[in-house]
Amino acid sequence: MKRALMVGINEYGESAPALKGCVADAWRMFRVLSTHEDGSQNFECMLLANPGTSYEPEIIGVQKDDPDSIRLETKITAALLKEHLHQLFTEKADIVLFYFAGHGTVNDLGGYLVTYDFEPFNPGVSMPELITQANNAEADEVVIVIDCCHSGKFGEIPILGNENAILREGVSILTGSASSQPTVEENGGGLFTNVVYEALNGVATDFLGRITVANLYTYVDQAFGAWKQRPLYKSNVRRMVTLREAMPPVAFEILRNIAKYFPAADSEYKLDPSHEPTHESKRSENIKVFSDLQIMRNAGLVVPVDAEHLYYAAIHSKSCKLTKLGRYYWRLAKMKKFGIDVIP
Repeated sequence: MKRALMVGINEYGESAPALKGCVADAWRMFRVLSTHEDGSQNFECMLLANPGTSYEPEIIGVQKDDPDSIRLETKITAALLKEHLHQLFTEKADIVLFYFAGHGTVNDLGGYLVTYDFEPFNPGVSMPELITQANNAEADEVVIVIDCCHSGKFGEIPILGNENAILREGVSILTGSASSQPTVEENGGGLFTNVVYEALNGVATDFLGRITVANLYTYVDQAFGAWKQRPLYKSNVRRMVTLREAMPPVAFEILRNIAKYFPAADSEYKLDPSHEPTHESKRSENIKVFSDLQIMRNAGLVVPVDAEHLYYAAIHSKSCKLTKLGRYYWRLAKMKKFGIDVIP
C-alpha cells in the first residue's frame, strides 16, 4: 500500500501574510501521484487544503467520488495538521509520502511548517518533530517533499545526542531551498513544485519507466542555478523507491533487443545500405533494426563508429557501438529486466 498526504495552505491568520499558489501546488501533486501515466492506481492520496481556489470545482468533483480523499478547511491549524500527520505515519504502509506547500520559518529552536494559528513562539509543526515522526513511521519507506521558505532546515540535527535527529533507513527528504533561503513563486505556484511536477509527469523517467526520488532530485538539481534557491536532498536508503511509473524513453520491446544486436558489451553492429529505408538495396528486416538503433541513438545508448550520423554509417557500411550508458542497459537486458526475454 502507498499512501500520500498533500497539504497546501494559502490562508493564514493576522500574524502571517496569505499566499497564492500553495493550494494549487498541493492539488497538482495530488493529481500526478494518484495514478501512473497509464492511469493505473499509484498512491492513495489525501488532500488537506484551503477552499476558494480556481481548482475548487475539480476538487469538489473528486470529493463527490471519494469524499475521504479531500478535506477543505479555511483554518489549517497546527493541531489539524498534526492529526493528519499522525494518521499518515502511524498506519502500516509500504511507502508514505508527505508534501507541504505553505509558509516556513526558523527560530532558535529550529525550522517550522507554519500553520494558520501562527504565533511567534508557536509557529506550527516543528521540523524536528516531523523528523521524529518519519523515523518512527510504520511504513517501510518515507518520502517527504517540502516547498516552503527555509525548508532546508528540515533534516538538520536539532539536538546533539538525540537518536531521532538522524534519518533512519528508508527515509528521504527533498526540500525546495536551503535552510537560509526563501522559496520563489512563479506562474501561480512554487517554482520548486513546478519543477517537481514536470519531473513526476514523465520528464525524469529512467529507461525502466521509473521515477525514483533520486531521479527526481537529479532533474530538480539541474533546473536551479548555483546561487539563489537551491533544493536540498537527504536520504538514508538501500533501494530506490519508485514514486511514479511513466513511459520510458525507449520502449521495452526495443530496449530488450539491445543484447540481441550487440552480443557482447563491446560488440559493434555492422551496418550497410540495406538498413537505410531510402536506399535501393533496402531490406525490411534491416530497416526495422535500423529504426530501433536510431531510437537508441537518440536516447544516448548507441553511437556510430567513424561516421557523424547512423545514416552515413549505413550508407558507407560502417558500424555502431554502445555508449557507456548503453552498456549499462545492455547488462540489464542480459538480466532480463525488460519483460519477456527475446534474447537468444
